Amino acid sequence: MSLKAFVERLRSGAPPEFPQDANSLQFAQSLDSQDSIRHLRDEFILPTKASLKKRALDGTIPGQVNSGTNGVNGAAGSGDDEQGIYFVGNSLGAQPKAVREYVHAQLETWASVGVNGHFTDMAASPLVQWQDMAEDCANKSADLVGASPSEIVYMGTLTVNLHMLMASFYRPDDRRHKVILEWKPFPSDHYAIESQIVWHGRDPAQSMVKIEPDQGYVISTEKVLATIDAHADSTALLLLPGIQYYSGQFFDIPRITAYAKERGIVVGWDLAHAAGNVELKLHDWDVDFACWCTYKYINAGPGATAGAFVHERHGKVEYSGDGDTEAPTYRPRLAGWYGGDKRVRFNMANTFVPTPGAAGFQASNPSALDLAAVSAALSVFNKTSMRELRSKALVLTAYAEHLLDQINAEAGTPFFTIITPRDPARRGTQLSILLREGLLDGIAEALERNGVMCDKRKPDVLRVAPVPLYSRFEDVWRFMQILRGALGL
Repeated sequence: MSLKAFVERLRSGAPPEFPQDANSLQFAQSLDSQDSIRHLRDEFILPTKASLKKRALDGTIPGQVNSGTNGVNGAAGSGDDEQGIYFVGNSLGAQPKAVREYVHAQLETWASVGVNGHFTDMAASPLVQWQDMAEDCANKSADLVGASPSEIVYMGTLTVNLHMLMASFYRPDDRRHKVILEWKPFPSDHYAIESQIVWHGRDPAQSMVKIEPDQGYVISTEKVLATIDAHADSTALLLLPGIQYYSGQFFDIPRITAYAKERGIVVGWDLAHAAGNVELKLHDWDVDFACWCTYKYINAGPGATAGAFVHERHGKVEYSGDGDTEAPTYRPRLAGWYGGDKRVRFNMANTFVPTPGAAGFQASNPSALDLAAVSAALSVFNKTSMRELRSKALVLTAYAEHLLDQINAEAGTPFFTIITPRDPARRGTQLSILLREGLLDGIAEALERNGVMCDKRKPDVLRVAPVPLYSRFEDVWRFMQILRGALGL
């Protein structure tokens, strides 16, 4: 079966039905040869077995060489110069080659023209003038999140942006004060929600509604909808992750959003593990607001400037009469310098006139150096589409799942359980593997020793994410051979 046929089956909801020879290097390489976006791997610098051992800077970066055997079955490859297997893009994405070019351009601009970089477009630079950089990143992100550029803003970092938007969208009163969230959110989200409730003078024990899984680690859509119904009249905000960081579950964003909004609930989404991973249509789904980081699947680097979405109806700036003399009407928010309309920003009048759209929710001048890395990372996405990336990811993840199931079948007594949903439509590229108690540290060490990077979450979960921008089917197959060795098979 062709790669295209696998994609069509998975998109239609049918099982992939891998052939008997699927657990072979030849089969994996045959899928890679049909991959229309395989060239995008060359846009990235991937750690090598040698570079993973570095503990001091020496002015070098990992070389781009063809992968050898990664130590599979003891065969001789090119040793420590082999590219590693980077399956940890759900924690920190690989470095795009363009980042160095974009950051160097930024540094040269700063050195050459100083403060004039705010207003000067430099020829031969991949970057726009500094004051337009956040807007330029928004323009590059329309396909990424399914929104108009005016609904997107790059500012702050993820938790800061959650606070900024909850300050505007979480407006509790005596009737509606609850926030519906998942049972085990990423701690930062829990802290943000809890502290917002306290900030409004309320008791988190009374105002936080946590949705428990039906069983195991997965929360069904029906459970979410039932929770909404049970608390509809007292809920001010629903804030869930697009993809749950631990299990890898992809929530049914359009259905849940529509259901909550029909009951008068404001809906926000944390898309840290969804943006750059799955197809999103935030505008069409009528989401009120959303936030995402850019250091995971978007590959902009650790702590890079984050993104946010505000639906166009919430970003309106309206005037009842003469726009030059009357104060505008707009959604309340925590205001700051860079949220002001740049047409009047430098008038230095202490009358806040917000920029229409999501950009009006900015507070401070965003870091031009950070935005250089974000712009570089987004330039890679502009060479493909989220549909192409999602199509490849569906097969990559299904192939990994198939080979993992074979390992357990061969072992007799399973070494692990896949806690990520089995339905490809309900997951992203991540598979979360719950290992038998006590296996995690030893397996993680064996994987890294063989040039494999993936994420471990105590006490017993290994999160594996073959990111379609730079991961190959061959990488999936090689990973499984190394894992088999680590398990003693």
